[in-house]
Amino acid sequence: MLYYWSKETLLDFYERISATPVDILYLGETVCSKRRSLNTDDWLELAARLTAAGKEVVLSTLALLEAESELKTLRRLCENGRFTVEANDMGAVRLLSGKAPFVLGTGVNVYNGQTLRFLARLGAQRWVMPVELSRATLASIQAQRPAEVETEVFVYGRLPLAYSARCFTARYHDLPKDDCRYRCLDDPEGLALSTREGQAFLTLNGIQTQSAQTYNLLPELAELRALEVDVLRISPQANGTEAVIEAFAACLRGEREPVEAAAALNATLPYGACDGYWQGQPGLRQVVEVV
Repeated sequence: MLYYWSKETLLDFYERISATPVDILYLGETVCSKRRSLNTDDWLELAARLTAAGKEVVLSTLALLEAESELKTLRRLCENGRFTVEANDMGAVRLLSGKAPFVLGTGVNVYNGQTLRFLARLGAQRWVMPVELSRATLASIQAQRPAEVETEVFVYGRLPLAYSARCFTARYHDLPKDDCRYRCLDDPEGLALSTREGQAFLTLNGIQTQSAQTYNLLPELAELRALEVDVLRISPQANGTEAVIEAFAACLRGEREPVEAAAALNATLPYGACDGYWQGQPGLRQVVEVV
């Protein structure tokens, strides 16, 4: 969950998602520690309920830590003793190393097979490919991947591109970061940023920068299978996440054609789709025509 939603919205969302074909759910705050709709105890309670509903639950950590209070939360997550943890920075990797298997999130830069093998020795059991890498780079890393490590690819959603110590949303509203008044709550999918020419370019999500376009690799499903990708990641959106999940699930079951399903999803997007990074081109481009 990359956005700031109210507690009621979050709990309702996960109640609905528990009835979908999703196998794995990543829970927790990864962007900003001021987003406290759910505290750590709430996330752990929700994790227990979703596990009882048959889901594999992974607890995600912050990508950018700046305060001792954030370190305390990180330590508690890493020492929870029940759920796998997604490490989104090397501090989390250090805490988990040699103590429990963990997942490498998009915040950890794994750009080659040597790095993946090193982190696997520390306990990484799954890695999420950095979103800016191409299929050619993935193929190279997969050829060197340790047999016990799973590969996960971000296949749908606004791309998480960068993090900053400054808060873009607070600045937009002429507020200091320490007194932001939780303005991210007003933008359940972030703030769109356009170029001077009026082209949608980025999405500002607190301290996180995302793409404006929605990454959609559903047309590449056969290639993802050929590259032996184990897990497909769908990033939750304010509206229509269940439809996205069902589209991917139907294609995986062979009940829908991926290009047709992708075209239906793309028709609902406010700023269009993109697949440039996967194709080894500028990220905001849509290289494969989907009609």
